[in-house]
Amino acid sequence: MKLSDGFSKPVPSAVTILTMIASFALLSYSMRFLPLGTAYMIWTGIGAVGAFVLGIIVLGEQMSMLRVGAAILIVSGLVLMKLASTD
Repeated sequence: MKLSDGFSKPVPSAVTILTMIASFALLSYSMRFLPLGTAYMIWTGIGAVGAFVLGIIVLGEQMSMLRVGAAILIVSGLVLMKLASTD
């Protein structure tokens, strides 16, 4: 989304919109098998960690041990939430 420059650049804007649609479609699909809270937490966690990784790789954002540790904690929480899910 950042590369679309406020949706003024066509290609990055189209990629952003298509990935948003795919993201919602995958969330909808996952709710067939997971409780709403678990599905939403995993969806937001993947989005947060994915944005962190893409920010470093694509946008050249800073990578520090504290930020990596925070991402690891998010992923750990996602795994624990899935393991705790009864469905």
